[in-house]
Amino acid sequence: MVKIVIDAGHGFNTPGKRSPDDEREWSFNNKVANYTIAKLKTYKDVEILRVDDPTGKSDVPLRTRTDLANKWKADVYASIHHNALAGEWGKHSGIETYTMDNPTANPKSIEIAGAVHPRVVLAMGISDRGMKRANFHVLRESAMPAFLSEGGFMDSEVDITKLRDKNYLKAQGEAIAEGLAVYFKLQLKATPEGNSPPPKKGVSNLYKPSSQSIVNSTSAVFKRLEGKEEGTLSPTWREKLVNGTLTDSDAIGILYVALDCGLLEERK
Repeated sequence: MVKIVIDAGHGFNTPGKRSPDDEREWSFNNKVANYTIAKLKTYKDVEILRVDDPTGKSDVPLRTRTDLANKWKADVYASIHHNALAGEWGKHSGIETYTMDNPTANPKSIEIAGAVHPRVVLAMGISDRGMKRANFHVLRESAMPAFLSEGGFMDSEVDITKLRDKNYLKAQGEAIAEGLAVYFKLQLKATPEGNSPPPKKGVSNLYKPSSQSIVNSTSAVFKRLEGKEEGTLSPTWREKLVNGTLTDSDAIGILYVALDCGLLEERK
């Protein structure tokens, strides 16, 4: 049994934790946390403990959160946040994932974050600001491996359009869950017989990268194609990726576009 702590940072009324238009960070965090939990529940042998206030009415003290996680003897602590730079709209953008900044920190934290981070970047389709280290309380005081995900900037003119879209928040939450599932080798629950129709003839399978390196490469290809001239990468592919409906056939098509654009030659 894998015991996973989910922590949606802050509370609804926590001062300062909001966009320039007064959108509350907790609201973004909460939606992603709920999508993460829903996805995790599709796997076998998982227990989930949420240590924030799921109503958002109170900002549970950080000490209380980590004490609950430690007492429960969790296997991982996943803290979900969204970033801000100066509280004013700007062009800054991107995903960051933090682990503890200490030589004695649990090395498994970096391994788990490494499984989660590129999937979140891929799901959100915004800049990759990298994996970083910090001396945050939830990373320092948790007795288990821990990471803190910053899923975009609330005061970014680039990121806010996606943070306001529930499809991107769902993709982000599921990306966190899938990263955890890959690391802990979780198996999906069996679908009750008769609940799912058989696949239709000629319909492609959904694109599900089988390794971390493929996730990283897919993210890199999307990012580089989006940097090309407008129209190089079909918006339909990005939409499918976000909605989890990108197929193997789509992935092959993207590969051909990448080849045609000379991405392989550029890397030589």
